[in-house]
Amino acid sequence: MLSGRAIHRFASTPSTMIEAATLASGGAPHGTLVIADTQTAGQGRHGHAWHSEPGTGLYLSLILRPALGMEALLALTLAAGLAARSAISDTTGFTCDLRWPNDLMHGDRKLGGILLQSQQGAVIAGFGINTGHATFPQELAHTAVSLRMILGFAPSRDELAASIADRMDESCAVMEVHGAGPVIAGFARASSYAEGKRVIVDERATGTTAGLDSRGFLRLRHDDGQVTTVLAGGVRPLTLS
Repeated sequence: MLSGRAIHRFASTPSTMIEAATLASGGAPHGTLVIADTQTAGQGRHGHAWHSEPGTGLYLSLILRPALGMEALLALTLAAGLAARSAISDTTGFTCDLRWPNDLMHGDRKLGGILLQSQQGAVIAGFGINTGHATFPQELAHTAVSLRMILGFAPSRDELAASIADRMDESCAVMEVHGAGPVIAGFARASSYAEGKRVIVDERATGTTAGLDSRGFLRLRHDDGQVTTVLAGGVRPLTLS
């Protein structure tokens, strides 16, 4: 539960990631949480902004100090996706999809995003989950969705945060003992994007996903049969025009 953790709450902050990084630099322990009611400069992957409407989303960063090398950062990203997926299921009964490597999805609409960054011996895991939005700005209306829009109600953000933190603790413990394998296998089972899905990567390369490699990277089978590894980039469903 949240009551057993160090929690830093903000009515408004530029980014919970920035606040958590500052705390981590000061020695904040594993499991420290930073929660904001709104962000004015929420961070997504590749420098993208995250829409942080006041009071309607879970904007959370979690300080992790697992006994793992930085080569485990991708697997921790996959673990964070699984943790958020499980937490949503725990608190609402709804199971979302996962898009490699860090998006929570409902059909083709994005429900949440995850960003991990290393910070002086710690890892900052940032979660942005759309919980109570009734609508989105016009530019996001066809690509974003909230739990309220899906389920007709918004779950408790504190319950969701507590479940995410507990699930991440479990994943870190598993990885410290068994390595990244169980997390990678779990993500592959949970994600419709991991294998057999027609996709386009960074608006350039197209093909069919062919599973995850031993490090957690996505494999892409091109139409000529060649298989390449996607190390980074935006993965989107390939639709016929």
